[in-house]
Amino acid sequence: MEQQPPPADPTPGPEYRWPSLLPAAVAAELDPDRIRNGRARRTVRDWIVDFACFLTAVLVGLVGAEAVGSNPNVPPGLVRVDHAVGALACAAVWLRRRWPVGLAIAMVPVSLVSDTAGGAAVVSIFTLAVHRPFRYVAWIGGISVAVVPLYYWLRPEPDLPYVITVAFAVLMSVTVIGWGMFVRSRRQLLLSLRERAERAESEAALRAKEAQRLAREAIAREMHDVLAHRLTLLSVHAGALEFRPDAPEKEIARAAGVIRDSAHEALQDLREIIGVLRTDASGDEGGRPQPTLAALDALVAESRAAGMKVALDNRVADPEAVPAGAGRNAYRIAQEGLTNARKHAPGAEVTVRVAGAPGEGLTVEVRNPAPPGDVPEVPGSGQGLIGLTERATLAGGRLTHGAEGDGGFRIAAWLPWAP
Repeated sequence: MEQQPPPADPTPGPEYRWPSLLPAAVAAELDPDRIRNGRARRTVRDWIVDFACFLTAVLVGLVGAEAVGSNPNVPPGLVRVDHAVGALACAAVWLRRRWPVGLAIAMVPVSLVSDTAGGAAVVSIFTLAVHRPFRYVAWIGGISVAVVPLYYWLRPEPDLPYVITVAFAVLMSVTVIGWGMFVRSRRQLLLSLRERAERAESEAALRAKEAQRLAREAIAREMHDVLAHRLTLLSVHAGALEFRPDAPEKEIARAAGVIRDSAHEALQDLREIIGVLRTDASGDEGGRPQPTLAALDALVAESRAAGMKVALDNRVADPEAVPAGAGRNAYRIAQEGLTNARKHAPGAEVTVRVAGAPGEGLTVEVRNPAPPGDVPEVPGSGQGLIGLTERATLAGGRLTHGAEGDGGFRIAAWLPWAP
């Protein structure tokens, strides 16, 4: 039977309800789907505010209509024109969101000839301050304030002095403009806070990704440094058994033992690395301790047991006194050098030199001459030396490597050792 999709939740979450309580301009920034044909759809709040503005314009217009009707300085014919213009101005309030600048400009001359349009003029200048930058408010609002003395000079109030009437009208206009600018700045603050929150979340996500990338690189570098040494032993001795099937039994047994031990060590190292990946950040990583410079003798002995010719010149008086970080890096550098020599210069004698003291730093050098014969092709990624250079650089040291004139190869590193 065809599986039916799960029924949708009939109760929408807050993310679908709250935009209706915000202005359309803010809701469109939070939800771009609300934009249709380049304009944001009105929210429930917008309709309520628009109706309130229209009602305010009508109520103020009625007061103005009564005042102009009782003003003896206004002829009766002009009163009827005043009422008609005021009614059209109140109807034009519904266009304030679409053309705030045009409506405000139109209301400047209209307010000069109509007392009934006073409410619409106040609403238009408030809308301009809310929806447009300050330069529009400065020009249009300044002109509307500047014509106030002219208006009351043409239509003086019979019961109030001219100066008081002008001062009150100017104060009301400035208050409306300031209120509109406050509303606009509050909306911009809300959007800027949201933008900063989104930027902070984005930066946190980038930092998390960068931390993951660095952790993966560190794990990959550690896996290469650890497993390349073991797997090279496997490859070299398996190749020797393949090309020397008639070798003496003791040599075959020794090679088989090296292969077995290297495979066991490689599996053990791999288990440790996978264990680190699986371990919780607050848990104990477990596993064997990381190698230090004191383990260099065991590394050289292991290489000699595998058939390499290695000369160790360790001039560090007390390897145990070397800091753990510097000692581990020195061990990995020597390990990588021996691995490369085993792959690319089999049969050549490798020289490992280690020297240093507190305050002077720790130097590690691995050198091998040209191989005495043909070198079998051993696969390699070429990333080991790059990882060593990065390891030394991250530790505050430096590493150089390259071929020498006699056909040999040399790796030299200096690592900091604090006094």
